[in-house]
Amino acid sequence: MVLSVGAAVRDAAAMLVSAVPNNAEARADAEILLAHALGKDRTWLFTHADDPLDDAAALRFEALVAQRRAGEPVAYLIGQRGFWRFDLEVTPDTLIPRADTECLVEQALARLPNDRPLRLLDLGTGTGAIALALATERPRASVVAVDLSPGAAAVARRNADRLGLAACVEVREGAWFAPVAGERFDLIASNPPYIEADDPHLAEGDLRFEPRSALASGTDGLDDLRLIVRDAPAHLRPGGWLLVEHGWQQGAAVRALFDAAGFIEIGTERDLEGRDRVTLGRHPA
Repeated sequence: MVLSVGAAVRDAAAMLVSAVPNNAEARADAEILLAHALGKDRTWLFTHADDPLDDAAALRFEALVAQRRAGEPVAYLIGQRGFWRFDLEVTPDTLIPRADTECLVEQALARLPNDRPLRLLDLGTGTGAIALALATERPRASVVAVDLSPGAAAVARRNADRLGLAACVEVREGAWFAPVAGERFDLIASNPPYIEADDPHLAEGDLRFEPRSALASGTDGLDDLRLIVRDAPAHLRPGGWLLVEHGWQQGAAVRALFDAAGFIEIGTERDLEGRDRVTLGRHPA
């Protein structure tokens, strides 16, 4: 029996309900996967709901739905995720960009003038999401994006090339500040690993498929944040800012790290759900 496009979405959504939090997400996942299998956008599905689904597309869609039912993230299945004002290539070498991280970008932009050249640093860049968003909004900035993973660094470079930002975003490989020894910046941003190593959520949902090295950081989740906050002053120009993303229960602990490192104007900003998400501080002038 040949299914229509609309029927294929309906049936797949019914199958995905057991794998995702709610019916709306199951429907959205089915639409995204079918659009990908067809090489179309989601709008096309609505205007061609009665069209028959050809055999080749049906087989591709069936395989994608099976992988999603097994828990594999949609972003990895289609190879991309939207962030800020663009789509980014995503692979299993990288963390999947999330909307919460846009809070960090917004707070960084609020502290970056747009009338002069700037030097910016993104630590643990992954897909390049933060670095590319900042470069897009501050075209006079020179951005260095660092990641320990060669696979992630390669993805970030491809994203920079595709977005036409390779000239102003330089991707370097290495651990945290090692690739920028002796250099100073107007602003440092980072979304580092911050989940506790034994957190049960690491064995649930999309997190099962994302690189553990980009998620977990010691018994309390703060190992990498301690290092970043401790060493950041040596890489900031006077008056420069450090902004880090962290877990919703870590705000007080991260503020204490900033205070111990000598930062001023320390504060914590909340995400879309009203939870502590980004802590920031200024290096004394």
